[in-house]
This record gives sequence, C-alpha cells and structure tokens, in this order.
Amino acid sequence: MTTVSLRSQRFKVLLAGVFSQLLCIGVARFAYTPLLPVMQQQSWIGDADGGWLAALNYAGYMVGALLAATVRSIHVKDTLYRLCLVLAVLTTAGMALTEHFWLWAGLRFLAGFSSSGAMLLASGLIMHWLMQHRQRVELGIHFAGLGLGIVLAAVAVEAMLALSMNWEAQWWGFSLLAVGLLVPAWRWLPRPTPAVPGASGSEAPAATPPTRTFMRWMLAAYFCAGYGYVISATFIVTIVEREPLLAGAGNWTFALVGLAAAPAVMLWDLVARRIGYLGALIVAMGLQVIGIVLPTVTTSLAAVLFSAVLYGGTFLGCVSLVLTMAGRLYPASPARLMGKMTLAYGSAQIIAPALTGMLAEATGHYSVGLWLAGGFVALGALLLAWLRRVDQTAQRLDADAKAAIYAT
Repeated sequence: MTTVSLRSQRFKVLLAGVFSQLLCIGVARFAYTPLLPVMQQQSWIGDADGGWLAALNYAGYMVGALLAATVRSIHVKDTLYRLCLVLAVLTTAGMALTEHFWLWAGLRFLAGFSSSGAMLLASGLIMHWLMQHRQRVELGIHFAGLGLGIVLAAVAVEAMLALSMNWEAQWWGFSLLAVGLLVPAWRWLPRPTPAVPGASGSEAPAATPPTRTFMRWMLAAYFCAGYGYVISATFIVTIVEREPLLAGAGNWTFALVGLAAAPAVMLWDLVARRIGYLGALIVAMGLQVIGIVLPTVTTSLAAVLFSAVLYGGTFLGCVSLVLTMAGRLYPASPARLMGKMTLAYGSAQIIAPALTGMLAEATGHYSVGLWLAGGFVALGALLLAWLRRVDQTAQRLDADAKAAIYAT
C-alpha cells in the first residue's frame, strides 16, 4: 500500500468511527433528549416515565460496555460492532411504531446497548487497524464524533419541528438518517486481519496495577461523575423549554453542548500534561458542577448557554482522561480496568435519571435533581483531590502525564 493510499485509508477508518458515533450516539442515544419534550407534549409520557426510559437506555449501554470489556477476539468484537450498527437503526425506527411503555423500554435498552458499539468497540477496532499499519494511534477525531452527534440530534429535531412534524414522524426522520449513517460506518472500517508479529513496532509495556486505595476512591469518584453527566445529558432540553423566557432555545442549547464536547478530548489531554490526570479531572469536575447547577440559579439565556458550554466541554473530557489512565496502568489490556470503571459510571447512569424524573414529577421542576447531581460531582472532585494527595498510583499517573510534555 502506497503512502498516499494508506493516508486515504486512515482517513476513511477514522471517519468510520465518526459516523458510528453519529449513528449510535447521536441518533440511537441522543435523539431521545431533544425529542423528550415533544413526546411529553404529544403523548402520555410524564417526567417519571421519561426518567425510567433514560435509565434503561444506560442499563443497555452498561451491558454492552461490560460485554465489550470481556470479549478478547478481535473478530467477535467486529461482529458485535456491526450488530450494534444495525440495532441502532432498528431501535430508532421501532420508537415510531408503538406507544407502549414496555416496548419503548426494550427499545431504549437495546439502543443503549448499540451505543457501546461506537463508544468502545469502534475505538478498539480503529486502534487495532492503526497499530497494524504503523499509524499514530490518535482517537481525538473519533471521540469528537460524540459531540457532533449531539449537534446532529439537536439540529435535526429543530428542523423537523419547523416542518410541523409530530413525534412519530420525527422518529421516522431519524430512522432515514440512521440508514444513511450506517453505510460509511459499516463499509469504511475494514474487517480485522490477523495481527503481524511486531507490527506495532514494540512490545506493550508491563502492567502497573493500581493500589487498593486508588481503586476504591477512583471508583467512588467515577460513580459521582456518572451521576452528574447523565442528568444534563437526559433532561437539558426539557429543563430549558420549561422556562417561559427560554422556550424555543432548548435544542440550540443542546447543540451548543455538542459543539463544546467535540474538541474536549484534545483540550483535556493538553491540560493533563500541565497538571496531571487527576489534576485535570478535578478541574473538569469542578467546572461541571457550575455547568450543572447554573440553570437553577438564573434563567438568563446567556447563563444557560454558558452552562451548556461548561457541561459539554467537561463530561467527555472526564471519560477520556479515565480511559487514558486505564491505558497507562494496563497498556496491553485497558479493558481490564475499564470494566470496573464502567460498572461504577454506568450504575450512576441507571439510578440518576429514574430518581430525577420522579423528583421532577413530585415537585414540578428539575431544580432538586440538578442540585443533587451537582453535589455528587463536587463530592467526586473532593475524593480525587484527597486521592491525588495520598496515593502513590495517582502521583505516578500525574507524573507520567507531565512527562509527555518533554516526549513530544
């Protein structure tokens, strides 16, 4: 393969990851967020029901993430990835075919399962291809697709509302969009081939397992981060639309979240090089607290948009920093640590939306849920600050991040 054709192939492989994010995250997962207020206006669904459907979506993601972490065969991972792409299309179309809660619940669960295909399976397959072809392993473009997926979902709903399409027609519109996204996500990511010995150029460094203290407090902090992430991810459009002075701005606020999230991975990598992984996580979670609770303090449009930027610019950064730490501790198999981390993060994502939906239905607003989410994230940041000070694993990781300044 010539240098030019290899570059072209690399570009297509990375774009396949972006399209998988647009399909499985942007459509199958995040179309629900801007469509939720529309569905509440035009169907029977209430705040508590909306929260439970979101919780089941995250339960599906957690099952898919744990499955991805346990599968060793690259060929089985490729098959699961393609199954997730198909599921993303079918579950999106299925939402337009029924108004039965338990059928919706099953569809949201399977849609959540499909989103693990873009988030975890695709990233692993792309890394495999890049290493086999001696290409620099950079996934910033891939994860930027998550932010772009949020933008896609928000803009698509706004466009369909302008055409006076009801909630069912909008799900059909997303289904057609999903079919278009499926094609490049499927075709541009080659089937894996057997690994060539030495293709990566060197053997993977030995694992450096974390201390028990690190694991306990890191899992607790990541649970807190997951709780804070999911509330805004699920309810931000509904929260904005219910404010009389902000009606009509919900989808554009959600789009701004996506725009802020798109470059977040690369931004937080640079921050980590200056202050370490734990330091960057603490700063990101501190900013996220402000982004979460700001809509409860003021209904100013400028403040809400600033809140969206803070939230969008931090939630994906938190995930990417933890993924990077897992790779540092277990270079040959980061999934070994990410399985445990995903369980903590995912458990919060199941509990939080269901609880927040019930609180909103009982009180008539989302303020209590937002303050609770902000409190959890603040607690997580405090746990990390303590961990950074007392644990040798945390100190070593921060030193590794800072050392990258001199290695590049």
